Amino acid sequence: MRADSPDGDGSASQAVGLAVLDTDMKYLFADPSYCRISGEVRAGLEGRGISARAALSVGAAPLPAAVLADGHTRSFATPATRCTWERLTVHGEVLGVVVLVTETVTTTDRLRIAEAADRIGTTLDERATFLEVVSFLHSELADAAAVDLLPAEPAAHTGTVADRVASAGRVELLPDHPPRAVLRGRPVLGEGRLALPLALKGRVLGAVTLARADGDFTDRDLLIAQSAARRAAVAIEHARMFAQAQRTAVELQRALLTDPGLPHPNLQLATRYLPSGMGTLVGGDWFETVRLHFGRTLLAMGDVMGHGVEAAVDMNSYRSALRDFASADLPPHRVLRRLDQDISDADTRRPATCLLARLDPARGLATFSSAGHLPPVVFNREGVADLIRVPVGPPLGTGLGGYDILSRSLDPGDTLLLFTDGLVERRGEDIDASLARLAAVRPDPKGSLDDLVDEVLSELDAAHAEDDVALMAVRIRRKAPGEEG
Repeated sequence: MRADSPDGDGSASQAVGLAVLDTDMKYLFADPSYCRISGEVRAGLEGRGISARAALSVGAAPLPAAVLADGHTRSFATPATRCTWERLTVHGEVLGVVVLVTETVTTTDRLRIAEAADRIGTTLDERATFLEVVSFLHSELADAAAVDLLPAEPAAHTGTVADRVASAGRVELLPDHPPRAVLRGRPVLGEGRLALPLALKGRVLGAVTLARADGDFTDRDLLIAQSAARRAAVAIEHARMFAQAQRTAVELQRALLTDPGLPHPNLQLATRYLPSGMGTLVGGDWFETVRLHFGRTLLAMGDVMGHGVEAAVDMNSYRSALRDFASADLPPHRVLRRLDQDISDADTRRPATCLLARLDPARGLATFSSAGHLPPVVFNREGVADLIRVPVGPPLGTGLGGYDILSRSLDPGDTLLLFTDGLVERRGEDIDASLARLAAVRPDPKGSLDDLVDEVLSELDAAHAEDDVALMAVRIRRKAPGEEG
């Protein structure tokens, strides 16, 4: 059933629904409009009572029971519905009650509610959601709007104060704090002000407050603001769940990665691991150091293809295998050959790239071998970078082998940097251009090893990289005066 709208606001019609209940307050009949407006499930409706969901739109069972008892017509209204209950009598016999419910939400209202859904919660960033909801409410309903948020972990004592996290418009019209009733889950409508709880599943996250310089808020304003607040509460909860998942992923990555083994005391070492800005899944970036005989140290930098827990678990198993194979004191290319065979023999393991560097400080010699990995960089004592073009073999796990070695001298003032592709690669950029950006970095030659690593990360904006970043820097340690070999 449709009825012409008297509102003159551009809405052509309003929906009207009809239902009949017996003397036990059980449904005898309900038309499709009634079910849609009230939220009742039409299938198997006959014989059921008024659901808790429908009671929010048409009133709870005691209301029609009172109509049945005394015969007086009663009404029930919400910002979105208006209904009338009457006793049903046929030939003097009371058969039950009949209800007409009118949907007072206009086409314009629906469009504004839909706009709130489109404009609020567009990201999984909590701060962005705060700004979106105040922007929408300020532009659509109020001269000023604000969001106040309760602590994620509520204090044990009562009277916890919510912090204002976003505002828009003429903020001087807003109260310093939302009413306490709102923080307990109840909306507050007053002269020129409207405050609504940000609530989800009965848990209050905070409050939305609106203010007008002139005029009061209407029931329809309340309806639209409530829709925006509900949307914001869901978006905030999703953002928090996403942030928690990110933290869990990073902790898992760090737990699996752990610190590399300590190199020989004749080397200085600095490492960093940065999860990607997207951070949705743990990755397979890893590094390791293994002490060898005669003061030598084997450095490894690897990247298991893909993301997820499986990649991280494979990464950890590759590190373990590397330590085992390196203990045989094989040259780097033969270690890669053993790793390649080990991975290819296990069908469930993912391929990986890997760069090995065996350092011999006594001879000032570094020997490299690469399985599909990006080349290392050496910064000299003046801070000038040199890309070491190591022969590149196939990634580990192909079973093809074919790894080679390259040796070059390493002076006490040099810094060797091994890294994963997240440090340099950028979408749409040729890899040679990416490596050239790294080679153009000129770190302070007087800085510490940690300073150099942080400067490289900063210059390449690694905090906003699209992939995880792992890097390891080493220097041959200079002997202190009077220190013996």
